[in-house]
Amino acid sequence: MNDEQLLRYSRQILLPQFDVEGQQKLLDARVLVIGAGGLGSPVALYLAAAGVGHITISDFDKVELSNLQRQIAHGSDDIGRPKVDSARDAMLALNPDVQVRTIDRALHDAELRDAVLAADLVIDGSDNFTTRFEINRACVAARTPLVSGAVIRMEGQLAVFRADLDDQPCYHCLYGDGEELAETCSQTGVLAPVAGMLGCMQATEAIKVLTGVGQPLNGRLLVVDAATMTFRTLRIPRDPNCPVCASAMQ
Repeated sequence: MNDEQLLRYSRQILLPQFDVEGQQKLLDARVLVIGAGGLGSPVALYLAAAGVGHITISDFDKVELSNLQRQIAHGSDDIGRPKVDSARDAMLALNPDVQVRTIDRALHDAELRDAVLAADLVIDGSDNFTTRFEINRACVAARTPLVSGAVIRMEGQLAVFRADLDDQPCYHCLYGDGEELAETCSQTGVLAPVAGMLGCMQATEAIKVLTGVGQPLNGRLLVVDAATMTFRTLRIPRDPNCPVCASAMQ
């Protein structure tokens, strides 16, 4: 770590439980961020600012005017550009010290598996159950930690799934084969700062997992109601018959 890095990250390094060792772990880390929208935007910006050394960000979409209310990695001049390109530019503007790889398409099957295998941690900022289930399967197979978030209206959820640890539940243990909810932000709306709150929490949990600082939400679900500013934490039981993680953990 050079003198410029020591100065840039000095406020984190000052934390007794973090120190230079924690910062070096971030600089060496490889994180895959799936989605550059309302959750992925603050995640990507804060991971870059915090000094996560290698960040891959995947999104198939282009920036639209309606995105700008909450997707803070993009600006008015970015309308029409691939979200991963504008997110990369915003990340590097904050911190040119990090390496950012972009994938301007949705990841599936072998490409998703390879991307997850190459990462130390995956952050799911997608907006539908089909994608979340696929990401979960890939993370379980690769034994890669997964930080999962969701937001709608003035509500959010956050959980950390540790396929790299024994006896931990996965995303499928939480939701089973339940049918996808029809509600989306484009139909029911979302308050901009609530997406920012959940994205910042995802980035925080990612940093905790990568550095070993604090107690991540391993196997727990945090439920946020911003309307009343209340938080509930629920333990997620592991399903011994889960078709995704039961056999993989044996």
